[in-house]
Amino acid sequence: MKVSELGEFGLIDLLARMVSSSPGSHVSRQQLIIGIGDDATAWHGDASTQLATVDSFIQDVHFSLDTASWEELGWKALAVNMSDIAAMGGMATYALVSLALPDHTEVEDVTAMYRGMVELAQQFGVVIAGGDTSSAPLVAITITVLGNTRNRDTHILTRSGAEPGEKVAVTSYLGTAAAGLEMLTEKLLLDSEAATCLRKAFLRPYPRITEGQLLVEQGVKTAIDISDGLISDLKHICQLSQVGARIEVDRLPIEPMVRANFGDKSLALALSGGEDYELLFTGSAQTIDKVKTAVSCLVTVIGEIIAGETGKVTLVDSKGNPFYLQKVGWEHFTTR
Repeated sequence: MKVSELGEFGLIDLLARMVSSSPGSHVSRQQLIIGIGDDATAWHGDASTQLATVDSFIQDVHFSLDTASWEELGWKALAVNMSDIAAMGGMATYALVSLALPDHTEVEDVTAMYRGMVELAQQFGVVIAGGDTSSAPLVAITITVLGNTRNRDTHILTRSGAEPGEKVAVTSYLGTAAAGLEMLTEKLLLDSEAATCLRKAFLRPYPRITEGQLLVEQGVKTAIDISDGLISDLKHICQLSQVGARIEVDRLPIEPMVRANFGDKSLALALSGGEDYELLFTGSAQTIDKVKTAVSCLVTVIGEIIAGETGKVTLVDSKGNPFYLQKVGWEHFTTR
């Protein structure tokens, strides 16, 4: 069935039933007063700092239905927004989903997309509480995620608190998502284990909500999620903190299957590929040691914050020799 046959309100009713049947967070459900179906969503507030983020996914700009399933699309569209909440050290609570769809879109494709969203939302207790639908020539998904800190006394991770002498660290591996994108777009034939790993990294990123909260608990002040590429996102921190950074490229954590299949190119993928949605953060050596003990994923120190030219990120190899990279990461509204 096409969405044009079901109609806007029929589609809304169908998606509302899908969302209402998912458990979500017990606390968030209790606080929700009005969900999908009214002019706005309403919920009881609480005594904590509130967080909000919004992001858009546009067909043939941010995703291609030639390489992503609808279910993967739903997961990723929600995950990238939740990752922003993670980068602030917060908990995600509610999501608002706005869909623009061509009239010929199959209803089963839309419900598959929502299954992806609901699956991820359930893992973190997020309630999909409302949104909007409209007709458009291409698929566009805009999601707003609301969240909060544990209480008003809990500090928020920001991009502006890095200080000279602090170490720069990242969670898990870098460049895996970019390798997955290249595999899909170039139709590279890899063994099944590598193909599954890289596809999952690109299309089903895992927001580091738990890790972000643990960074706060261990005293980290500065963090960002890696969406545009390591260098590009580190520059954001350096510019707002009015510092520079020095990265030792040989210390970058790169998934072995990426190294095996992409060789020397794997380093460029790790430095500028983007869309890993891992956390990039700074802190004293002692603080990062505590983080390593607290979190369940890999944490790697890759460099340090330095005084000097604001916003400048210097790359060196293991011997201290300069390392040069042509492309530093993604930026909207620039010529490709």
